[in-house]
Amino acid sequence: MSFPIAQLLANSLIIGSIYALVAVGFSLIYSTNRFVHLAHGATVVAAGYALYSTFTLLHLPFILACILTIALSSVIGFLMFKAIYEPLQKRKSSTVIMLIASIGLLTLIENLILLFFGADVKTIGLLEVRQGINIAGAIITPLQIVLVLTSLTLLTVFYLFMKKTTLGRNLRAVADHKELASIMGLNPTRLMAISFIIGSALAGIAGILIALEQNLDPSMGTDLMIKGFSGAIVGGIYSVPGSILGSYLVGTAENVGTWFLPSGYKNAITFTLLFLFLLLRPKGIFGVDKGVRE
Repeated sequence: MSFPIAQLLANSLIIGSIYALVAVGFSLIYSTNRFVHLAHGATVVAAGYALYSTFTLLHLPFILACILTIALSSVIGFLMFKAIYEPLQKRKSSTVIMLIASIGLLTLIENLILLFFGADVKTIGLLEVRQGINIAGAIITPLQIVLVLTSLTLLTVFYLFMKKTTLGRNLRAVADHKELASIMGLNPTRLMAISFIIGSALAGIAGILIALEQNLDPSMGTDLMIKGFSGAIVGGIYSVPGSILGSYLVGTAENVGTWFLPSGYKNAITFTLLFLFLLLRPKGIFGVDKGVRE
């Protein structure tokens, strides 16, 4: 049997585009707040179900449903920061406590989704299933082409936002050194809250794309967070380009690996790649040492 390199690369590009949107939002929140926000995955799933509710159940126009979904995702992220994380930060809680809080939020949101929507999978049904297009030997559906182009466009815009705008530079300043940014007149707490809003909006967009491409499952947030976290670590958790590249590497490793192994080994492949980087290059491909913030 021949090795379908074109199809595997196409599949890696598709799934890597989704992982990248999850990873860059996670990376932004981590770099400015310095704790692991695992509930970021739950925000992605909540966005998918928000789109299902507004578009499929309430029959709102698709564009309006998307706008409401992204807005709701930002609100969820902001509320998590204000209600849980900021009070813990004011008490100078350790990173372990913050991690436990994020796991609690992830579990809580997933269970609330399960309570309101049930355990059966949901589908959006925006477009009819169409025959794929043959591009250089790879079969890709029109929806998948839109997904990849949308993701790449958003990732490019986000990169330029972080590099070229005043707010982006301020966020990077807080990520580089919180205390020095405060001395320079910036408000670190406000910027950390903004990072949750922006990062959660990116999670909302990822949730929309996932809902269009896949079935929705209340527990899928944990799996998505594993992939987004791994992509950020592999590429360099403080680097936007690194998080994007790492996500595509994770997607490629999964697709190539499952060509030789059963699909149930996807997570094992991801963790193997993650462990290799943690052991051999813990800073990631584009990573830099930011030190440890007290």
